[in-house]
Amino acid sequence: MTKYTTDTLKPDKIASKHPISDRDIPTTNPDGGFLFEEIAELQAKVDASKDLPDDLKVRLEKMVRRLNTMAKMGTYSADFDIVSKYINTVISIPWTTRTEDKLDLKGTLEMLNATHYGMPSVKDRVMEYLSTMILMKRHGENAIAKSPVLLLVGLQGVGKTTVAISLAKALNRKFVRVSMGAIGSTTELRGQSKSMPEAEPGQIIKALIKTGVRNPVILLDEIEKASGQAGLLSEVMAILLELLDPAQNISFRDHYVDYPYDLSEVLLICSANNTGTLSAALMDRLEILKMPSYSNAEKVVIARDYVFPKVLENSGLEKDELQVDPNLWPDIIRPFGFDSGIRSITRTLESVARKAAREIVEGSVESILINKDNLKYYLPK
Repeated sequence: MTKYTTDTLKPDKIASKHPISDRDIPTTNPDGGFLFEEIAELQAKVDASKDLPDDLKVRLEKMVRRLNTMAKMGTYSADFDIVSKYINTVISIPWTTRTEDKLDLKGTLEMLNATHYGMPSVKDRVMEYLSTMILMKRHGENAIAKSPVLLLVGLQGVGKTTVAISLAKALNRKFVRVSMGAIGSTTELRGQSKSMPEAEPGQIIKALIKTGVRNPVILLDEIEKASGQAGLLSEVMAILLELLDPAQNISFRDHYVDYPYDLSEVLLICSANNTGTLSAALMDRLEILKMPSYSNAEKVVIARDYVFPKVLENSGLEKDELQVDPNLWPDIIRPFGFDSGIRSITRTLESVARKAAREIVEGSVESILINKDNLKYYLPK
């Protein structure tokens, strides 16, 4: 039996004067197996991936065989990390796994009402979108491919992200958010070639890997902030147009994966604070859904009935341990009346809850009622 050691595989011990072709690549060592255990493990991963496209699987098998031949020459270590990372990424992509849509108008409306106060126009549009999906499905058609992409437009804190999350839950789909404000180059969306140092797939492929399904809801958040550079912004807009165009996204090619991927089952939703920087071509593919700012009266209801119960739960407080005088809610939200959303109110209530929690834990009080006399003490300075 031939024993392979590190020394016998050093480049100065073994030399090759001829280029290697795929036909010349042996798959095993003289004993009938791969030279190193890690190469055999890569091949086992490829073999175990049943949902890979056939031609992509052949490509991966060739890469493993080439690694094995390079190991015989003592030069495989530099390429092993690149090939190993690529194979692990490709087999992690959900090529066939999907969730089954739950198309229930009544249940969806109940969920939207439970998570969002008001916004009748937004809820109506979501219900219309689902109704279209139901009819399309009855005819065996893909409603997502034939429907315009929703663009939720509104100021910070008005609930754009939570609407997308609620829609995903209503459809029984996985949800992932891609922050477009952090996009500094087109490679962050489309990925880099695997031959580049520290190469990675783009944010779209990463989102699919994170959810583990080929039909998630992906929120492209704040697309107007993709880049402050005019030239780069136009390139990002072109990629977005490809993502959102059903004629093109059926064969989206990430530069790292270097293999076409069908995005037609992905429900893409966009959000923006404004539409000033968006290209006309991109706007033609989007249906704008305006998210209005909340009035003070709406903020009172949202703070009392939606935000405060969640704050209590996240703080570990029981309902009877921290209570608020019902007539005091306008005074609590009034200092933040200029805020279009409810983020400032949420932070305020979290601060009040933390202070109350400390007093209860220290044993100075058993329960607290926020009233006019102590409101200033509990409000954050």
